[in-house]
Amino acid sequence: MSSSLLFLPSSSLFLSKQQIHPTKGRASAAAAVRCSNGPTLSEAHEEEEDGVALMGRRHAMASAATACGVSVFGFAGESIAVKQGLLAGRIPGLSDPDEKGWRTYRRPDEKSGGHGVGWSPMIPYSFKVPDGWEEVPVSIADLGGTEIDLRFANSKQGRLFVVVAPVRRFAELDDATIEKIGTPEKVIDAFGPEVIGENVEGKVLSMATAEYSGRTYYQFELEPPHIFITATAAGNRLYLFNVTANGLQWKRNYKDLKQIAESFRVV
Repeated sequence: MSSSLLFLPSSSLFLSKQQIHPTKGRASAAAAVRCSNGPTLSEAHEEEEDGVALMGRRHAMASAATACGVSVFGFAGESIAVKQGLLAGRIPGLSDPDEKGWRTYRRPDEKSGGHGVGWSPMIPYSFKVPDGWEEVPVSIADLGGTEIDLRFANSKQGRLFVVVAPVRRFAELDDATIEKIGTPEKVIDAFGPEVIGENVEGKVLSMATAEYSGRTYYQFELEPPHIFITATAAGNRLYLFNVTANGLQWKRNYKDLKQIAESFRVV
């Protein structure tokens, strides 16, 4: 698997060095990433009330982290170790607002991403967000590495993230559908703990199946933490679309967050 890559925002970005200290004879640097028109990732982390984790590269990683009380995925922590290296270019994919003020994001065909050598071209996906949501960097410090394809956020409404994982990690399939991977119950039982960092028993508030253009989508709402999960599969990849927020954001923006989650399509 290739090394994790950092998607740069369209706005200018600079790194502010926070501290350097020796650790077992080696120097380690912690840095915060700030967009010129937004908060640092450290500040964004401080706004979180619900520790939401994303699906890991390996189930063992998630299990070990959960046992230690550590989220495998989620938004960057208070400091991020940043190393120099290859950077994946971020190509904007948002449309202009429609008459209701919503924008459509479609993953650009030209967008680079660290999904490993030998992958077939990724089948693009799309979703809708209210005006004011913006793409944010995917850090090389994310333990989820190359499986985290995209992050979006709005400081007043919440956050979303897209995980694109190899189907062969779960089943020997080259032309996958979500039905072939499992029933909704099996999918949420298998991936829920990796998403939220703990067992999902008693946390699944709703479970539904939807079909668009011949493709099936599993839709879940979990609490706590507050999160919508939309799952589907296409080609040789599993797609997990996750929309989350803290308690106050969830209460104020539940309808919009649900609409964002249900708008996810693999096109």
